[in-house]
Amino acid sequence: MSDNQKKAELLTAPPRSRLFGHQRSPSMEFKELTKKDAQISLAMELDKLLKTMPEGHKQVVEKDFDGFKKLFGKFINETGPSVHWDRIEKLPQDAILPYASLPCPADKESIRQMLDQLVVIKLNGGLGTSMGCSGPKSVIPVRNDLTFLDLTVQQIEYLNKKYNANVPLVLMNSFNTDDDTMKIIRKYSGFNVSIKTFNQSRYPRINKESLMPVAKSCRTDDDIEAWYPPGHGDFYQAFSNSGLLEEFVDQGKKYCFISNIDNLGATVDLNILNMCLNLNREFVMEVTDKTRADVKGGTLIQYEGKLRLLEAAQVPKEHEDDFKSVKKFNVFNTNNLWISLPAIQRVVDENTLDMEIIVNPKQLDGGVNVYQLETAVGAAMKCFDNASGINVPRSRFLPVKKTSDLLLVMSNLYTLDHGSLIMSPKRMFPSTPLVKLGENNFKKVSDFLSRFGSIPDLLELDHITVSGDVTFGRGVSLRGTVIIIANHGDRIDIPTGAILENKIVSGNLRILDH
Repeated sequence: MSDNQKKAELLTAPPRSRLFGHQRSPSMEFKELTKKDAQISLAMELDKLLKTMPEGHKQVVEKDFDGFKKLFGKFINETGPSVHWDRIEKLPQDAILPYASLPCPADKESIRQMLDQLVVIKLNGGLGTSMGCSGPKSVIPVRNDLTFLDLTVQQIEYLNKKYNANVPLVLMNSFNTDDDTMKIIRKYSGFNVSIKTFNQSRYPRINKESLMPVAKSCRTDDDIEAWYPPGHGDFYQAFSNSGLLEEFVDQGKKYCFISNIDNLGATVDLNILNMCLNLNREFVMEVTDKTRADVKGGTLIQYEGKLRLLEAAQVPKEHEDDFKSVKKFNVFNTNNLWISLPAIQRVVDENTLDMEIIVNPKQLDGGVNVYQLETAVGAAMKCFDNASGINVPRSRFLPVKKTSDLLLVMSNLYTLDHGSLIMSPKRMFPSTPLVKLGENNFKKVSDFLSRFGSIPDLLELDHITVSGDVTFGRGVSLRGTVIIIANHGDRIDIPTGAILENKIVSGNLRILDH
């Protein structure tokens, strides 16, 4: 085929997104040419964008763009599924250790020495928009007017004081949360906690059809929709780029404990840290028993002789039911991870990081369809040696994603102990109640709070569903299964002091002062 014929074929080619979706199978030569062409075009577009950046700021953007080019190259060149179902091996006996089997470190001095080898990292890149709040999610008040960030700082300060240790707190921010976070952390300057921050990368969203960046300049403010933080899998490279990884290794720190800032159960656990140090583990993932509510969570599998994370997106359609089965895959990933710092240094320096790409389709305000390419921090597990899972109690997984979660953590189900939430001993069952609150009236934190005179007593609650225009008076107690439905146009006011046990309330209920 002459060069001119190749060009002609390229000009009449369908959009690249259809091509790589394997909806047609052009010749291998054509495929290779278009893949190469896409990568060359992307590099040219990124160079153009770089020219819009002032000299002093180019270095950070160049590093981001280098990372994006790698990710894009992987996306373009991926062929077939990342996991072949018939090659999944049986988990070895000791792949997932039971938490109860871990020895408990006893004397104070050995605990102090352990803690001095630890760095706590919180993933702090998310906004509170899904709960109707502006700014970083970490500054939403969750209990006694304390925010996620307040509680985290309290926990670590308490550890440092109790054991005379020096555990630093590191926040991985994104360009969405960095400015606000930097202002907020000033208030902790008098606390016994060293707080460091670094930014994860800022990557360009790409047009779904052309696969080219939608940004016209490098300045975020020119078009904030054109950029995105690429998921928490970016942690390894961004942590290394920031210089903090090297700094901590030079100080003799051995492990980092990483978790989402909105998981209130993710506190420093001395038994797990002790196990990591004694067994020289490079990567430990906390998993917990799966319930029917957790069927979408990633799970651990043995594959090609290595322990690795299997996410729902990697599962072929015909095996989705197997994946969701509580019998077959009985644990899921909490995203609480304990990772060796020297091992992170090694995989970054040797360029052996390999994480599956999550293609996240989005639609911008103007109607343009884009892709954002992301990775997940737990997916790097297979790149580390001597990795294992640990099956932890459910109490270590307490994420606040919606106001229904907020209702639980604000209630009398929990007490606060130096920043840690502890399940009340008065609760007879180890599991938390199932809470479903209507999207229209309860989704935003401000709306949610305005509907409760005070947070109800939930100690004996199994399940609550609330839908429609419903308000709660002060001192309400909910027990067993309670369903409250106000149909369109109706309103239900649950009176002060009401006790609802195994009740369905529907229709209209107004109690007016006279």
